[in-house]
Amino acid sequence: QAISGVAEVATVGGMVQEYQVVVDPQKLLAYNLTLPEVEAAIRAANGETSGSVVDMGEASYIVRTSGYIRSLKDLEDASLAVRDGVPITLREVARVQLGPQLPNGIADLNGQGQVVGGIVMMNQGGNAYALIHQIERKLKDIQPSLPKGVQVVTTYSQAPLIQRSIHTLTGKLLEESLAVALISLLFLLRARSALVALVALPLGILAAILIMWGMGVPANIMSLGGIAIAIGVMMDAPVVMIENMHKHLEQTPGVDPWAAAMAAAEEVGPALFFSLIIIAVSFLPVFALGGEEGKLFAPLAFTKTFSVAAAAILSITVVPILMAWFIRGRIRPENK
Repeated sequence: QAISGVAEVATVGGMVQEYQVVVDPQKLLAYNLTLPEVEAAIRAANGETSGSVVDMGEASYIVRTSGYIRSLKDLEDASLAVRDGVPITLREVARVQLGPQLPNGIADLNGQGQVVGGIVMMNQGGNAYALIHQIERKLKDIQPSLPKGVQVVTTYSQAPLIQRSIHTLTGKLLEESLAVALISLLFLLRARSALVALVALPLGILAAILIMWGMGVPANIMSLGGIAIAIGVMMDAPVVMIENMHKHLEQTPGVDPWAAAMAAAEEVGPALFFSLIIIAVSFLPVFALGGEEGKLFAPLAFTKTFSVAAAAILSITVVPILMAWFIRGRIRPENK
């Protein structure tokens, strides 16, 4: 519980130790005592009593008596009554022992018997993956200090689930990027032209991740899913821009690549930029969602908006420069 980010550790199973007083009814009758009198005496022996105030110098000290029970003997010595000047203590009418509290349930581990379990609760909005690693390190530190024969065993951890989820999603992102690359190469029929579109894709994803990091948006299934959704849209503007430059080079053989890139960008750049911005803005209503829906879909909306906005900026800044650098030479006519 000392780890930052842990809200509480909920206990499951196990026994809670308590003091148990087993009263002998015959002895109560012999001493003319009642059960409520025994209860009141135990409560008084374990209570705290305030006294007066003692002034010493310029300070005032409050006097109090603490009757907190620390051992079985403290409880056995609790006074119940006085008979003929002789105090009657709890040990004379009851047996005092340590025992388990009546359990509400049990925890079993792999059918091998009862165990005590602890469920770590995380503060809302925390980083589960980082917190799990901190807990694992802490458990290793406290293991040597545990009593002989006591061992802490992890029965369930979300870390492997988080790892597999992110690994699956990043793998799908790579597969999607390769698919987009092959389709771009197929339609453009020019490796260097396809390379321009491919360079713009990781730059856009990197820009989105940097914005996520700066705004504190966690990398989870929904946020990475927003990038996956945006990949196709991010490739749209570079491909249209490249095809437009192809047309300029095809119609004017021998033209300077920088002039062709500039003309192609001026012709379709504004339309492509605003079309991507409209797509980015279309996700703004998702940010108005509240409750569980807002928590679930806000990361996806954030990352998709970041990715599309980054693609819009790259399409009118970096892509024209890359086109001028890479797209040169003779362009095959579109009808061929």
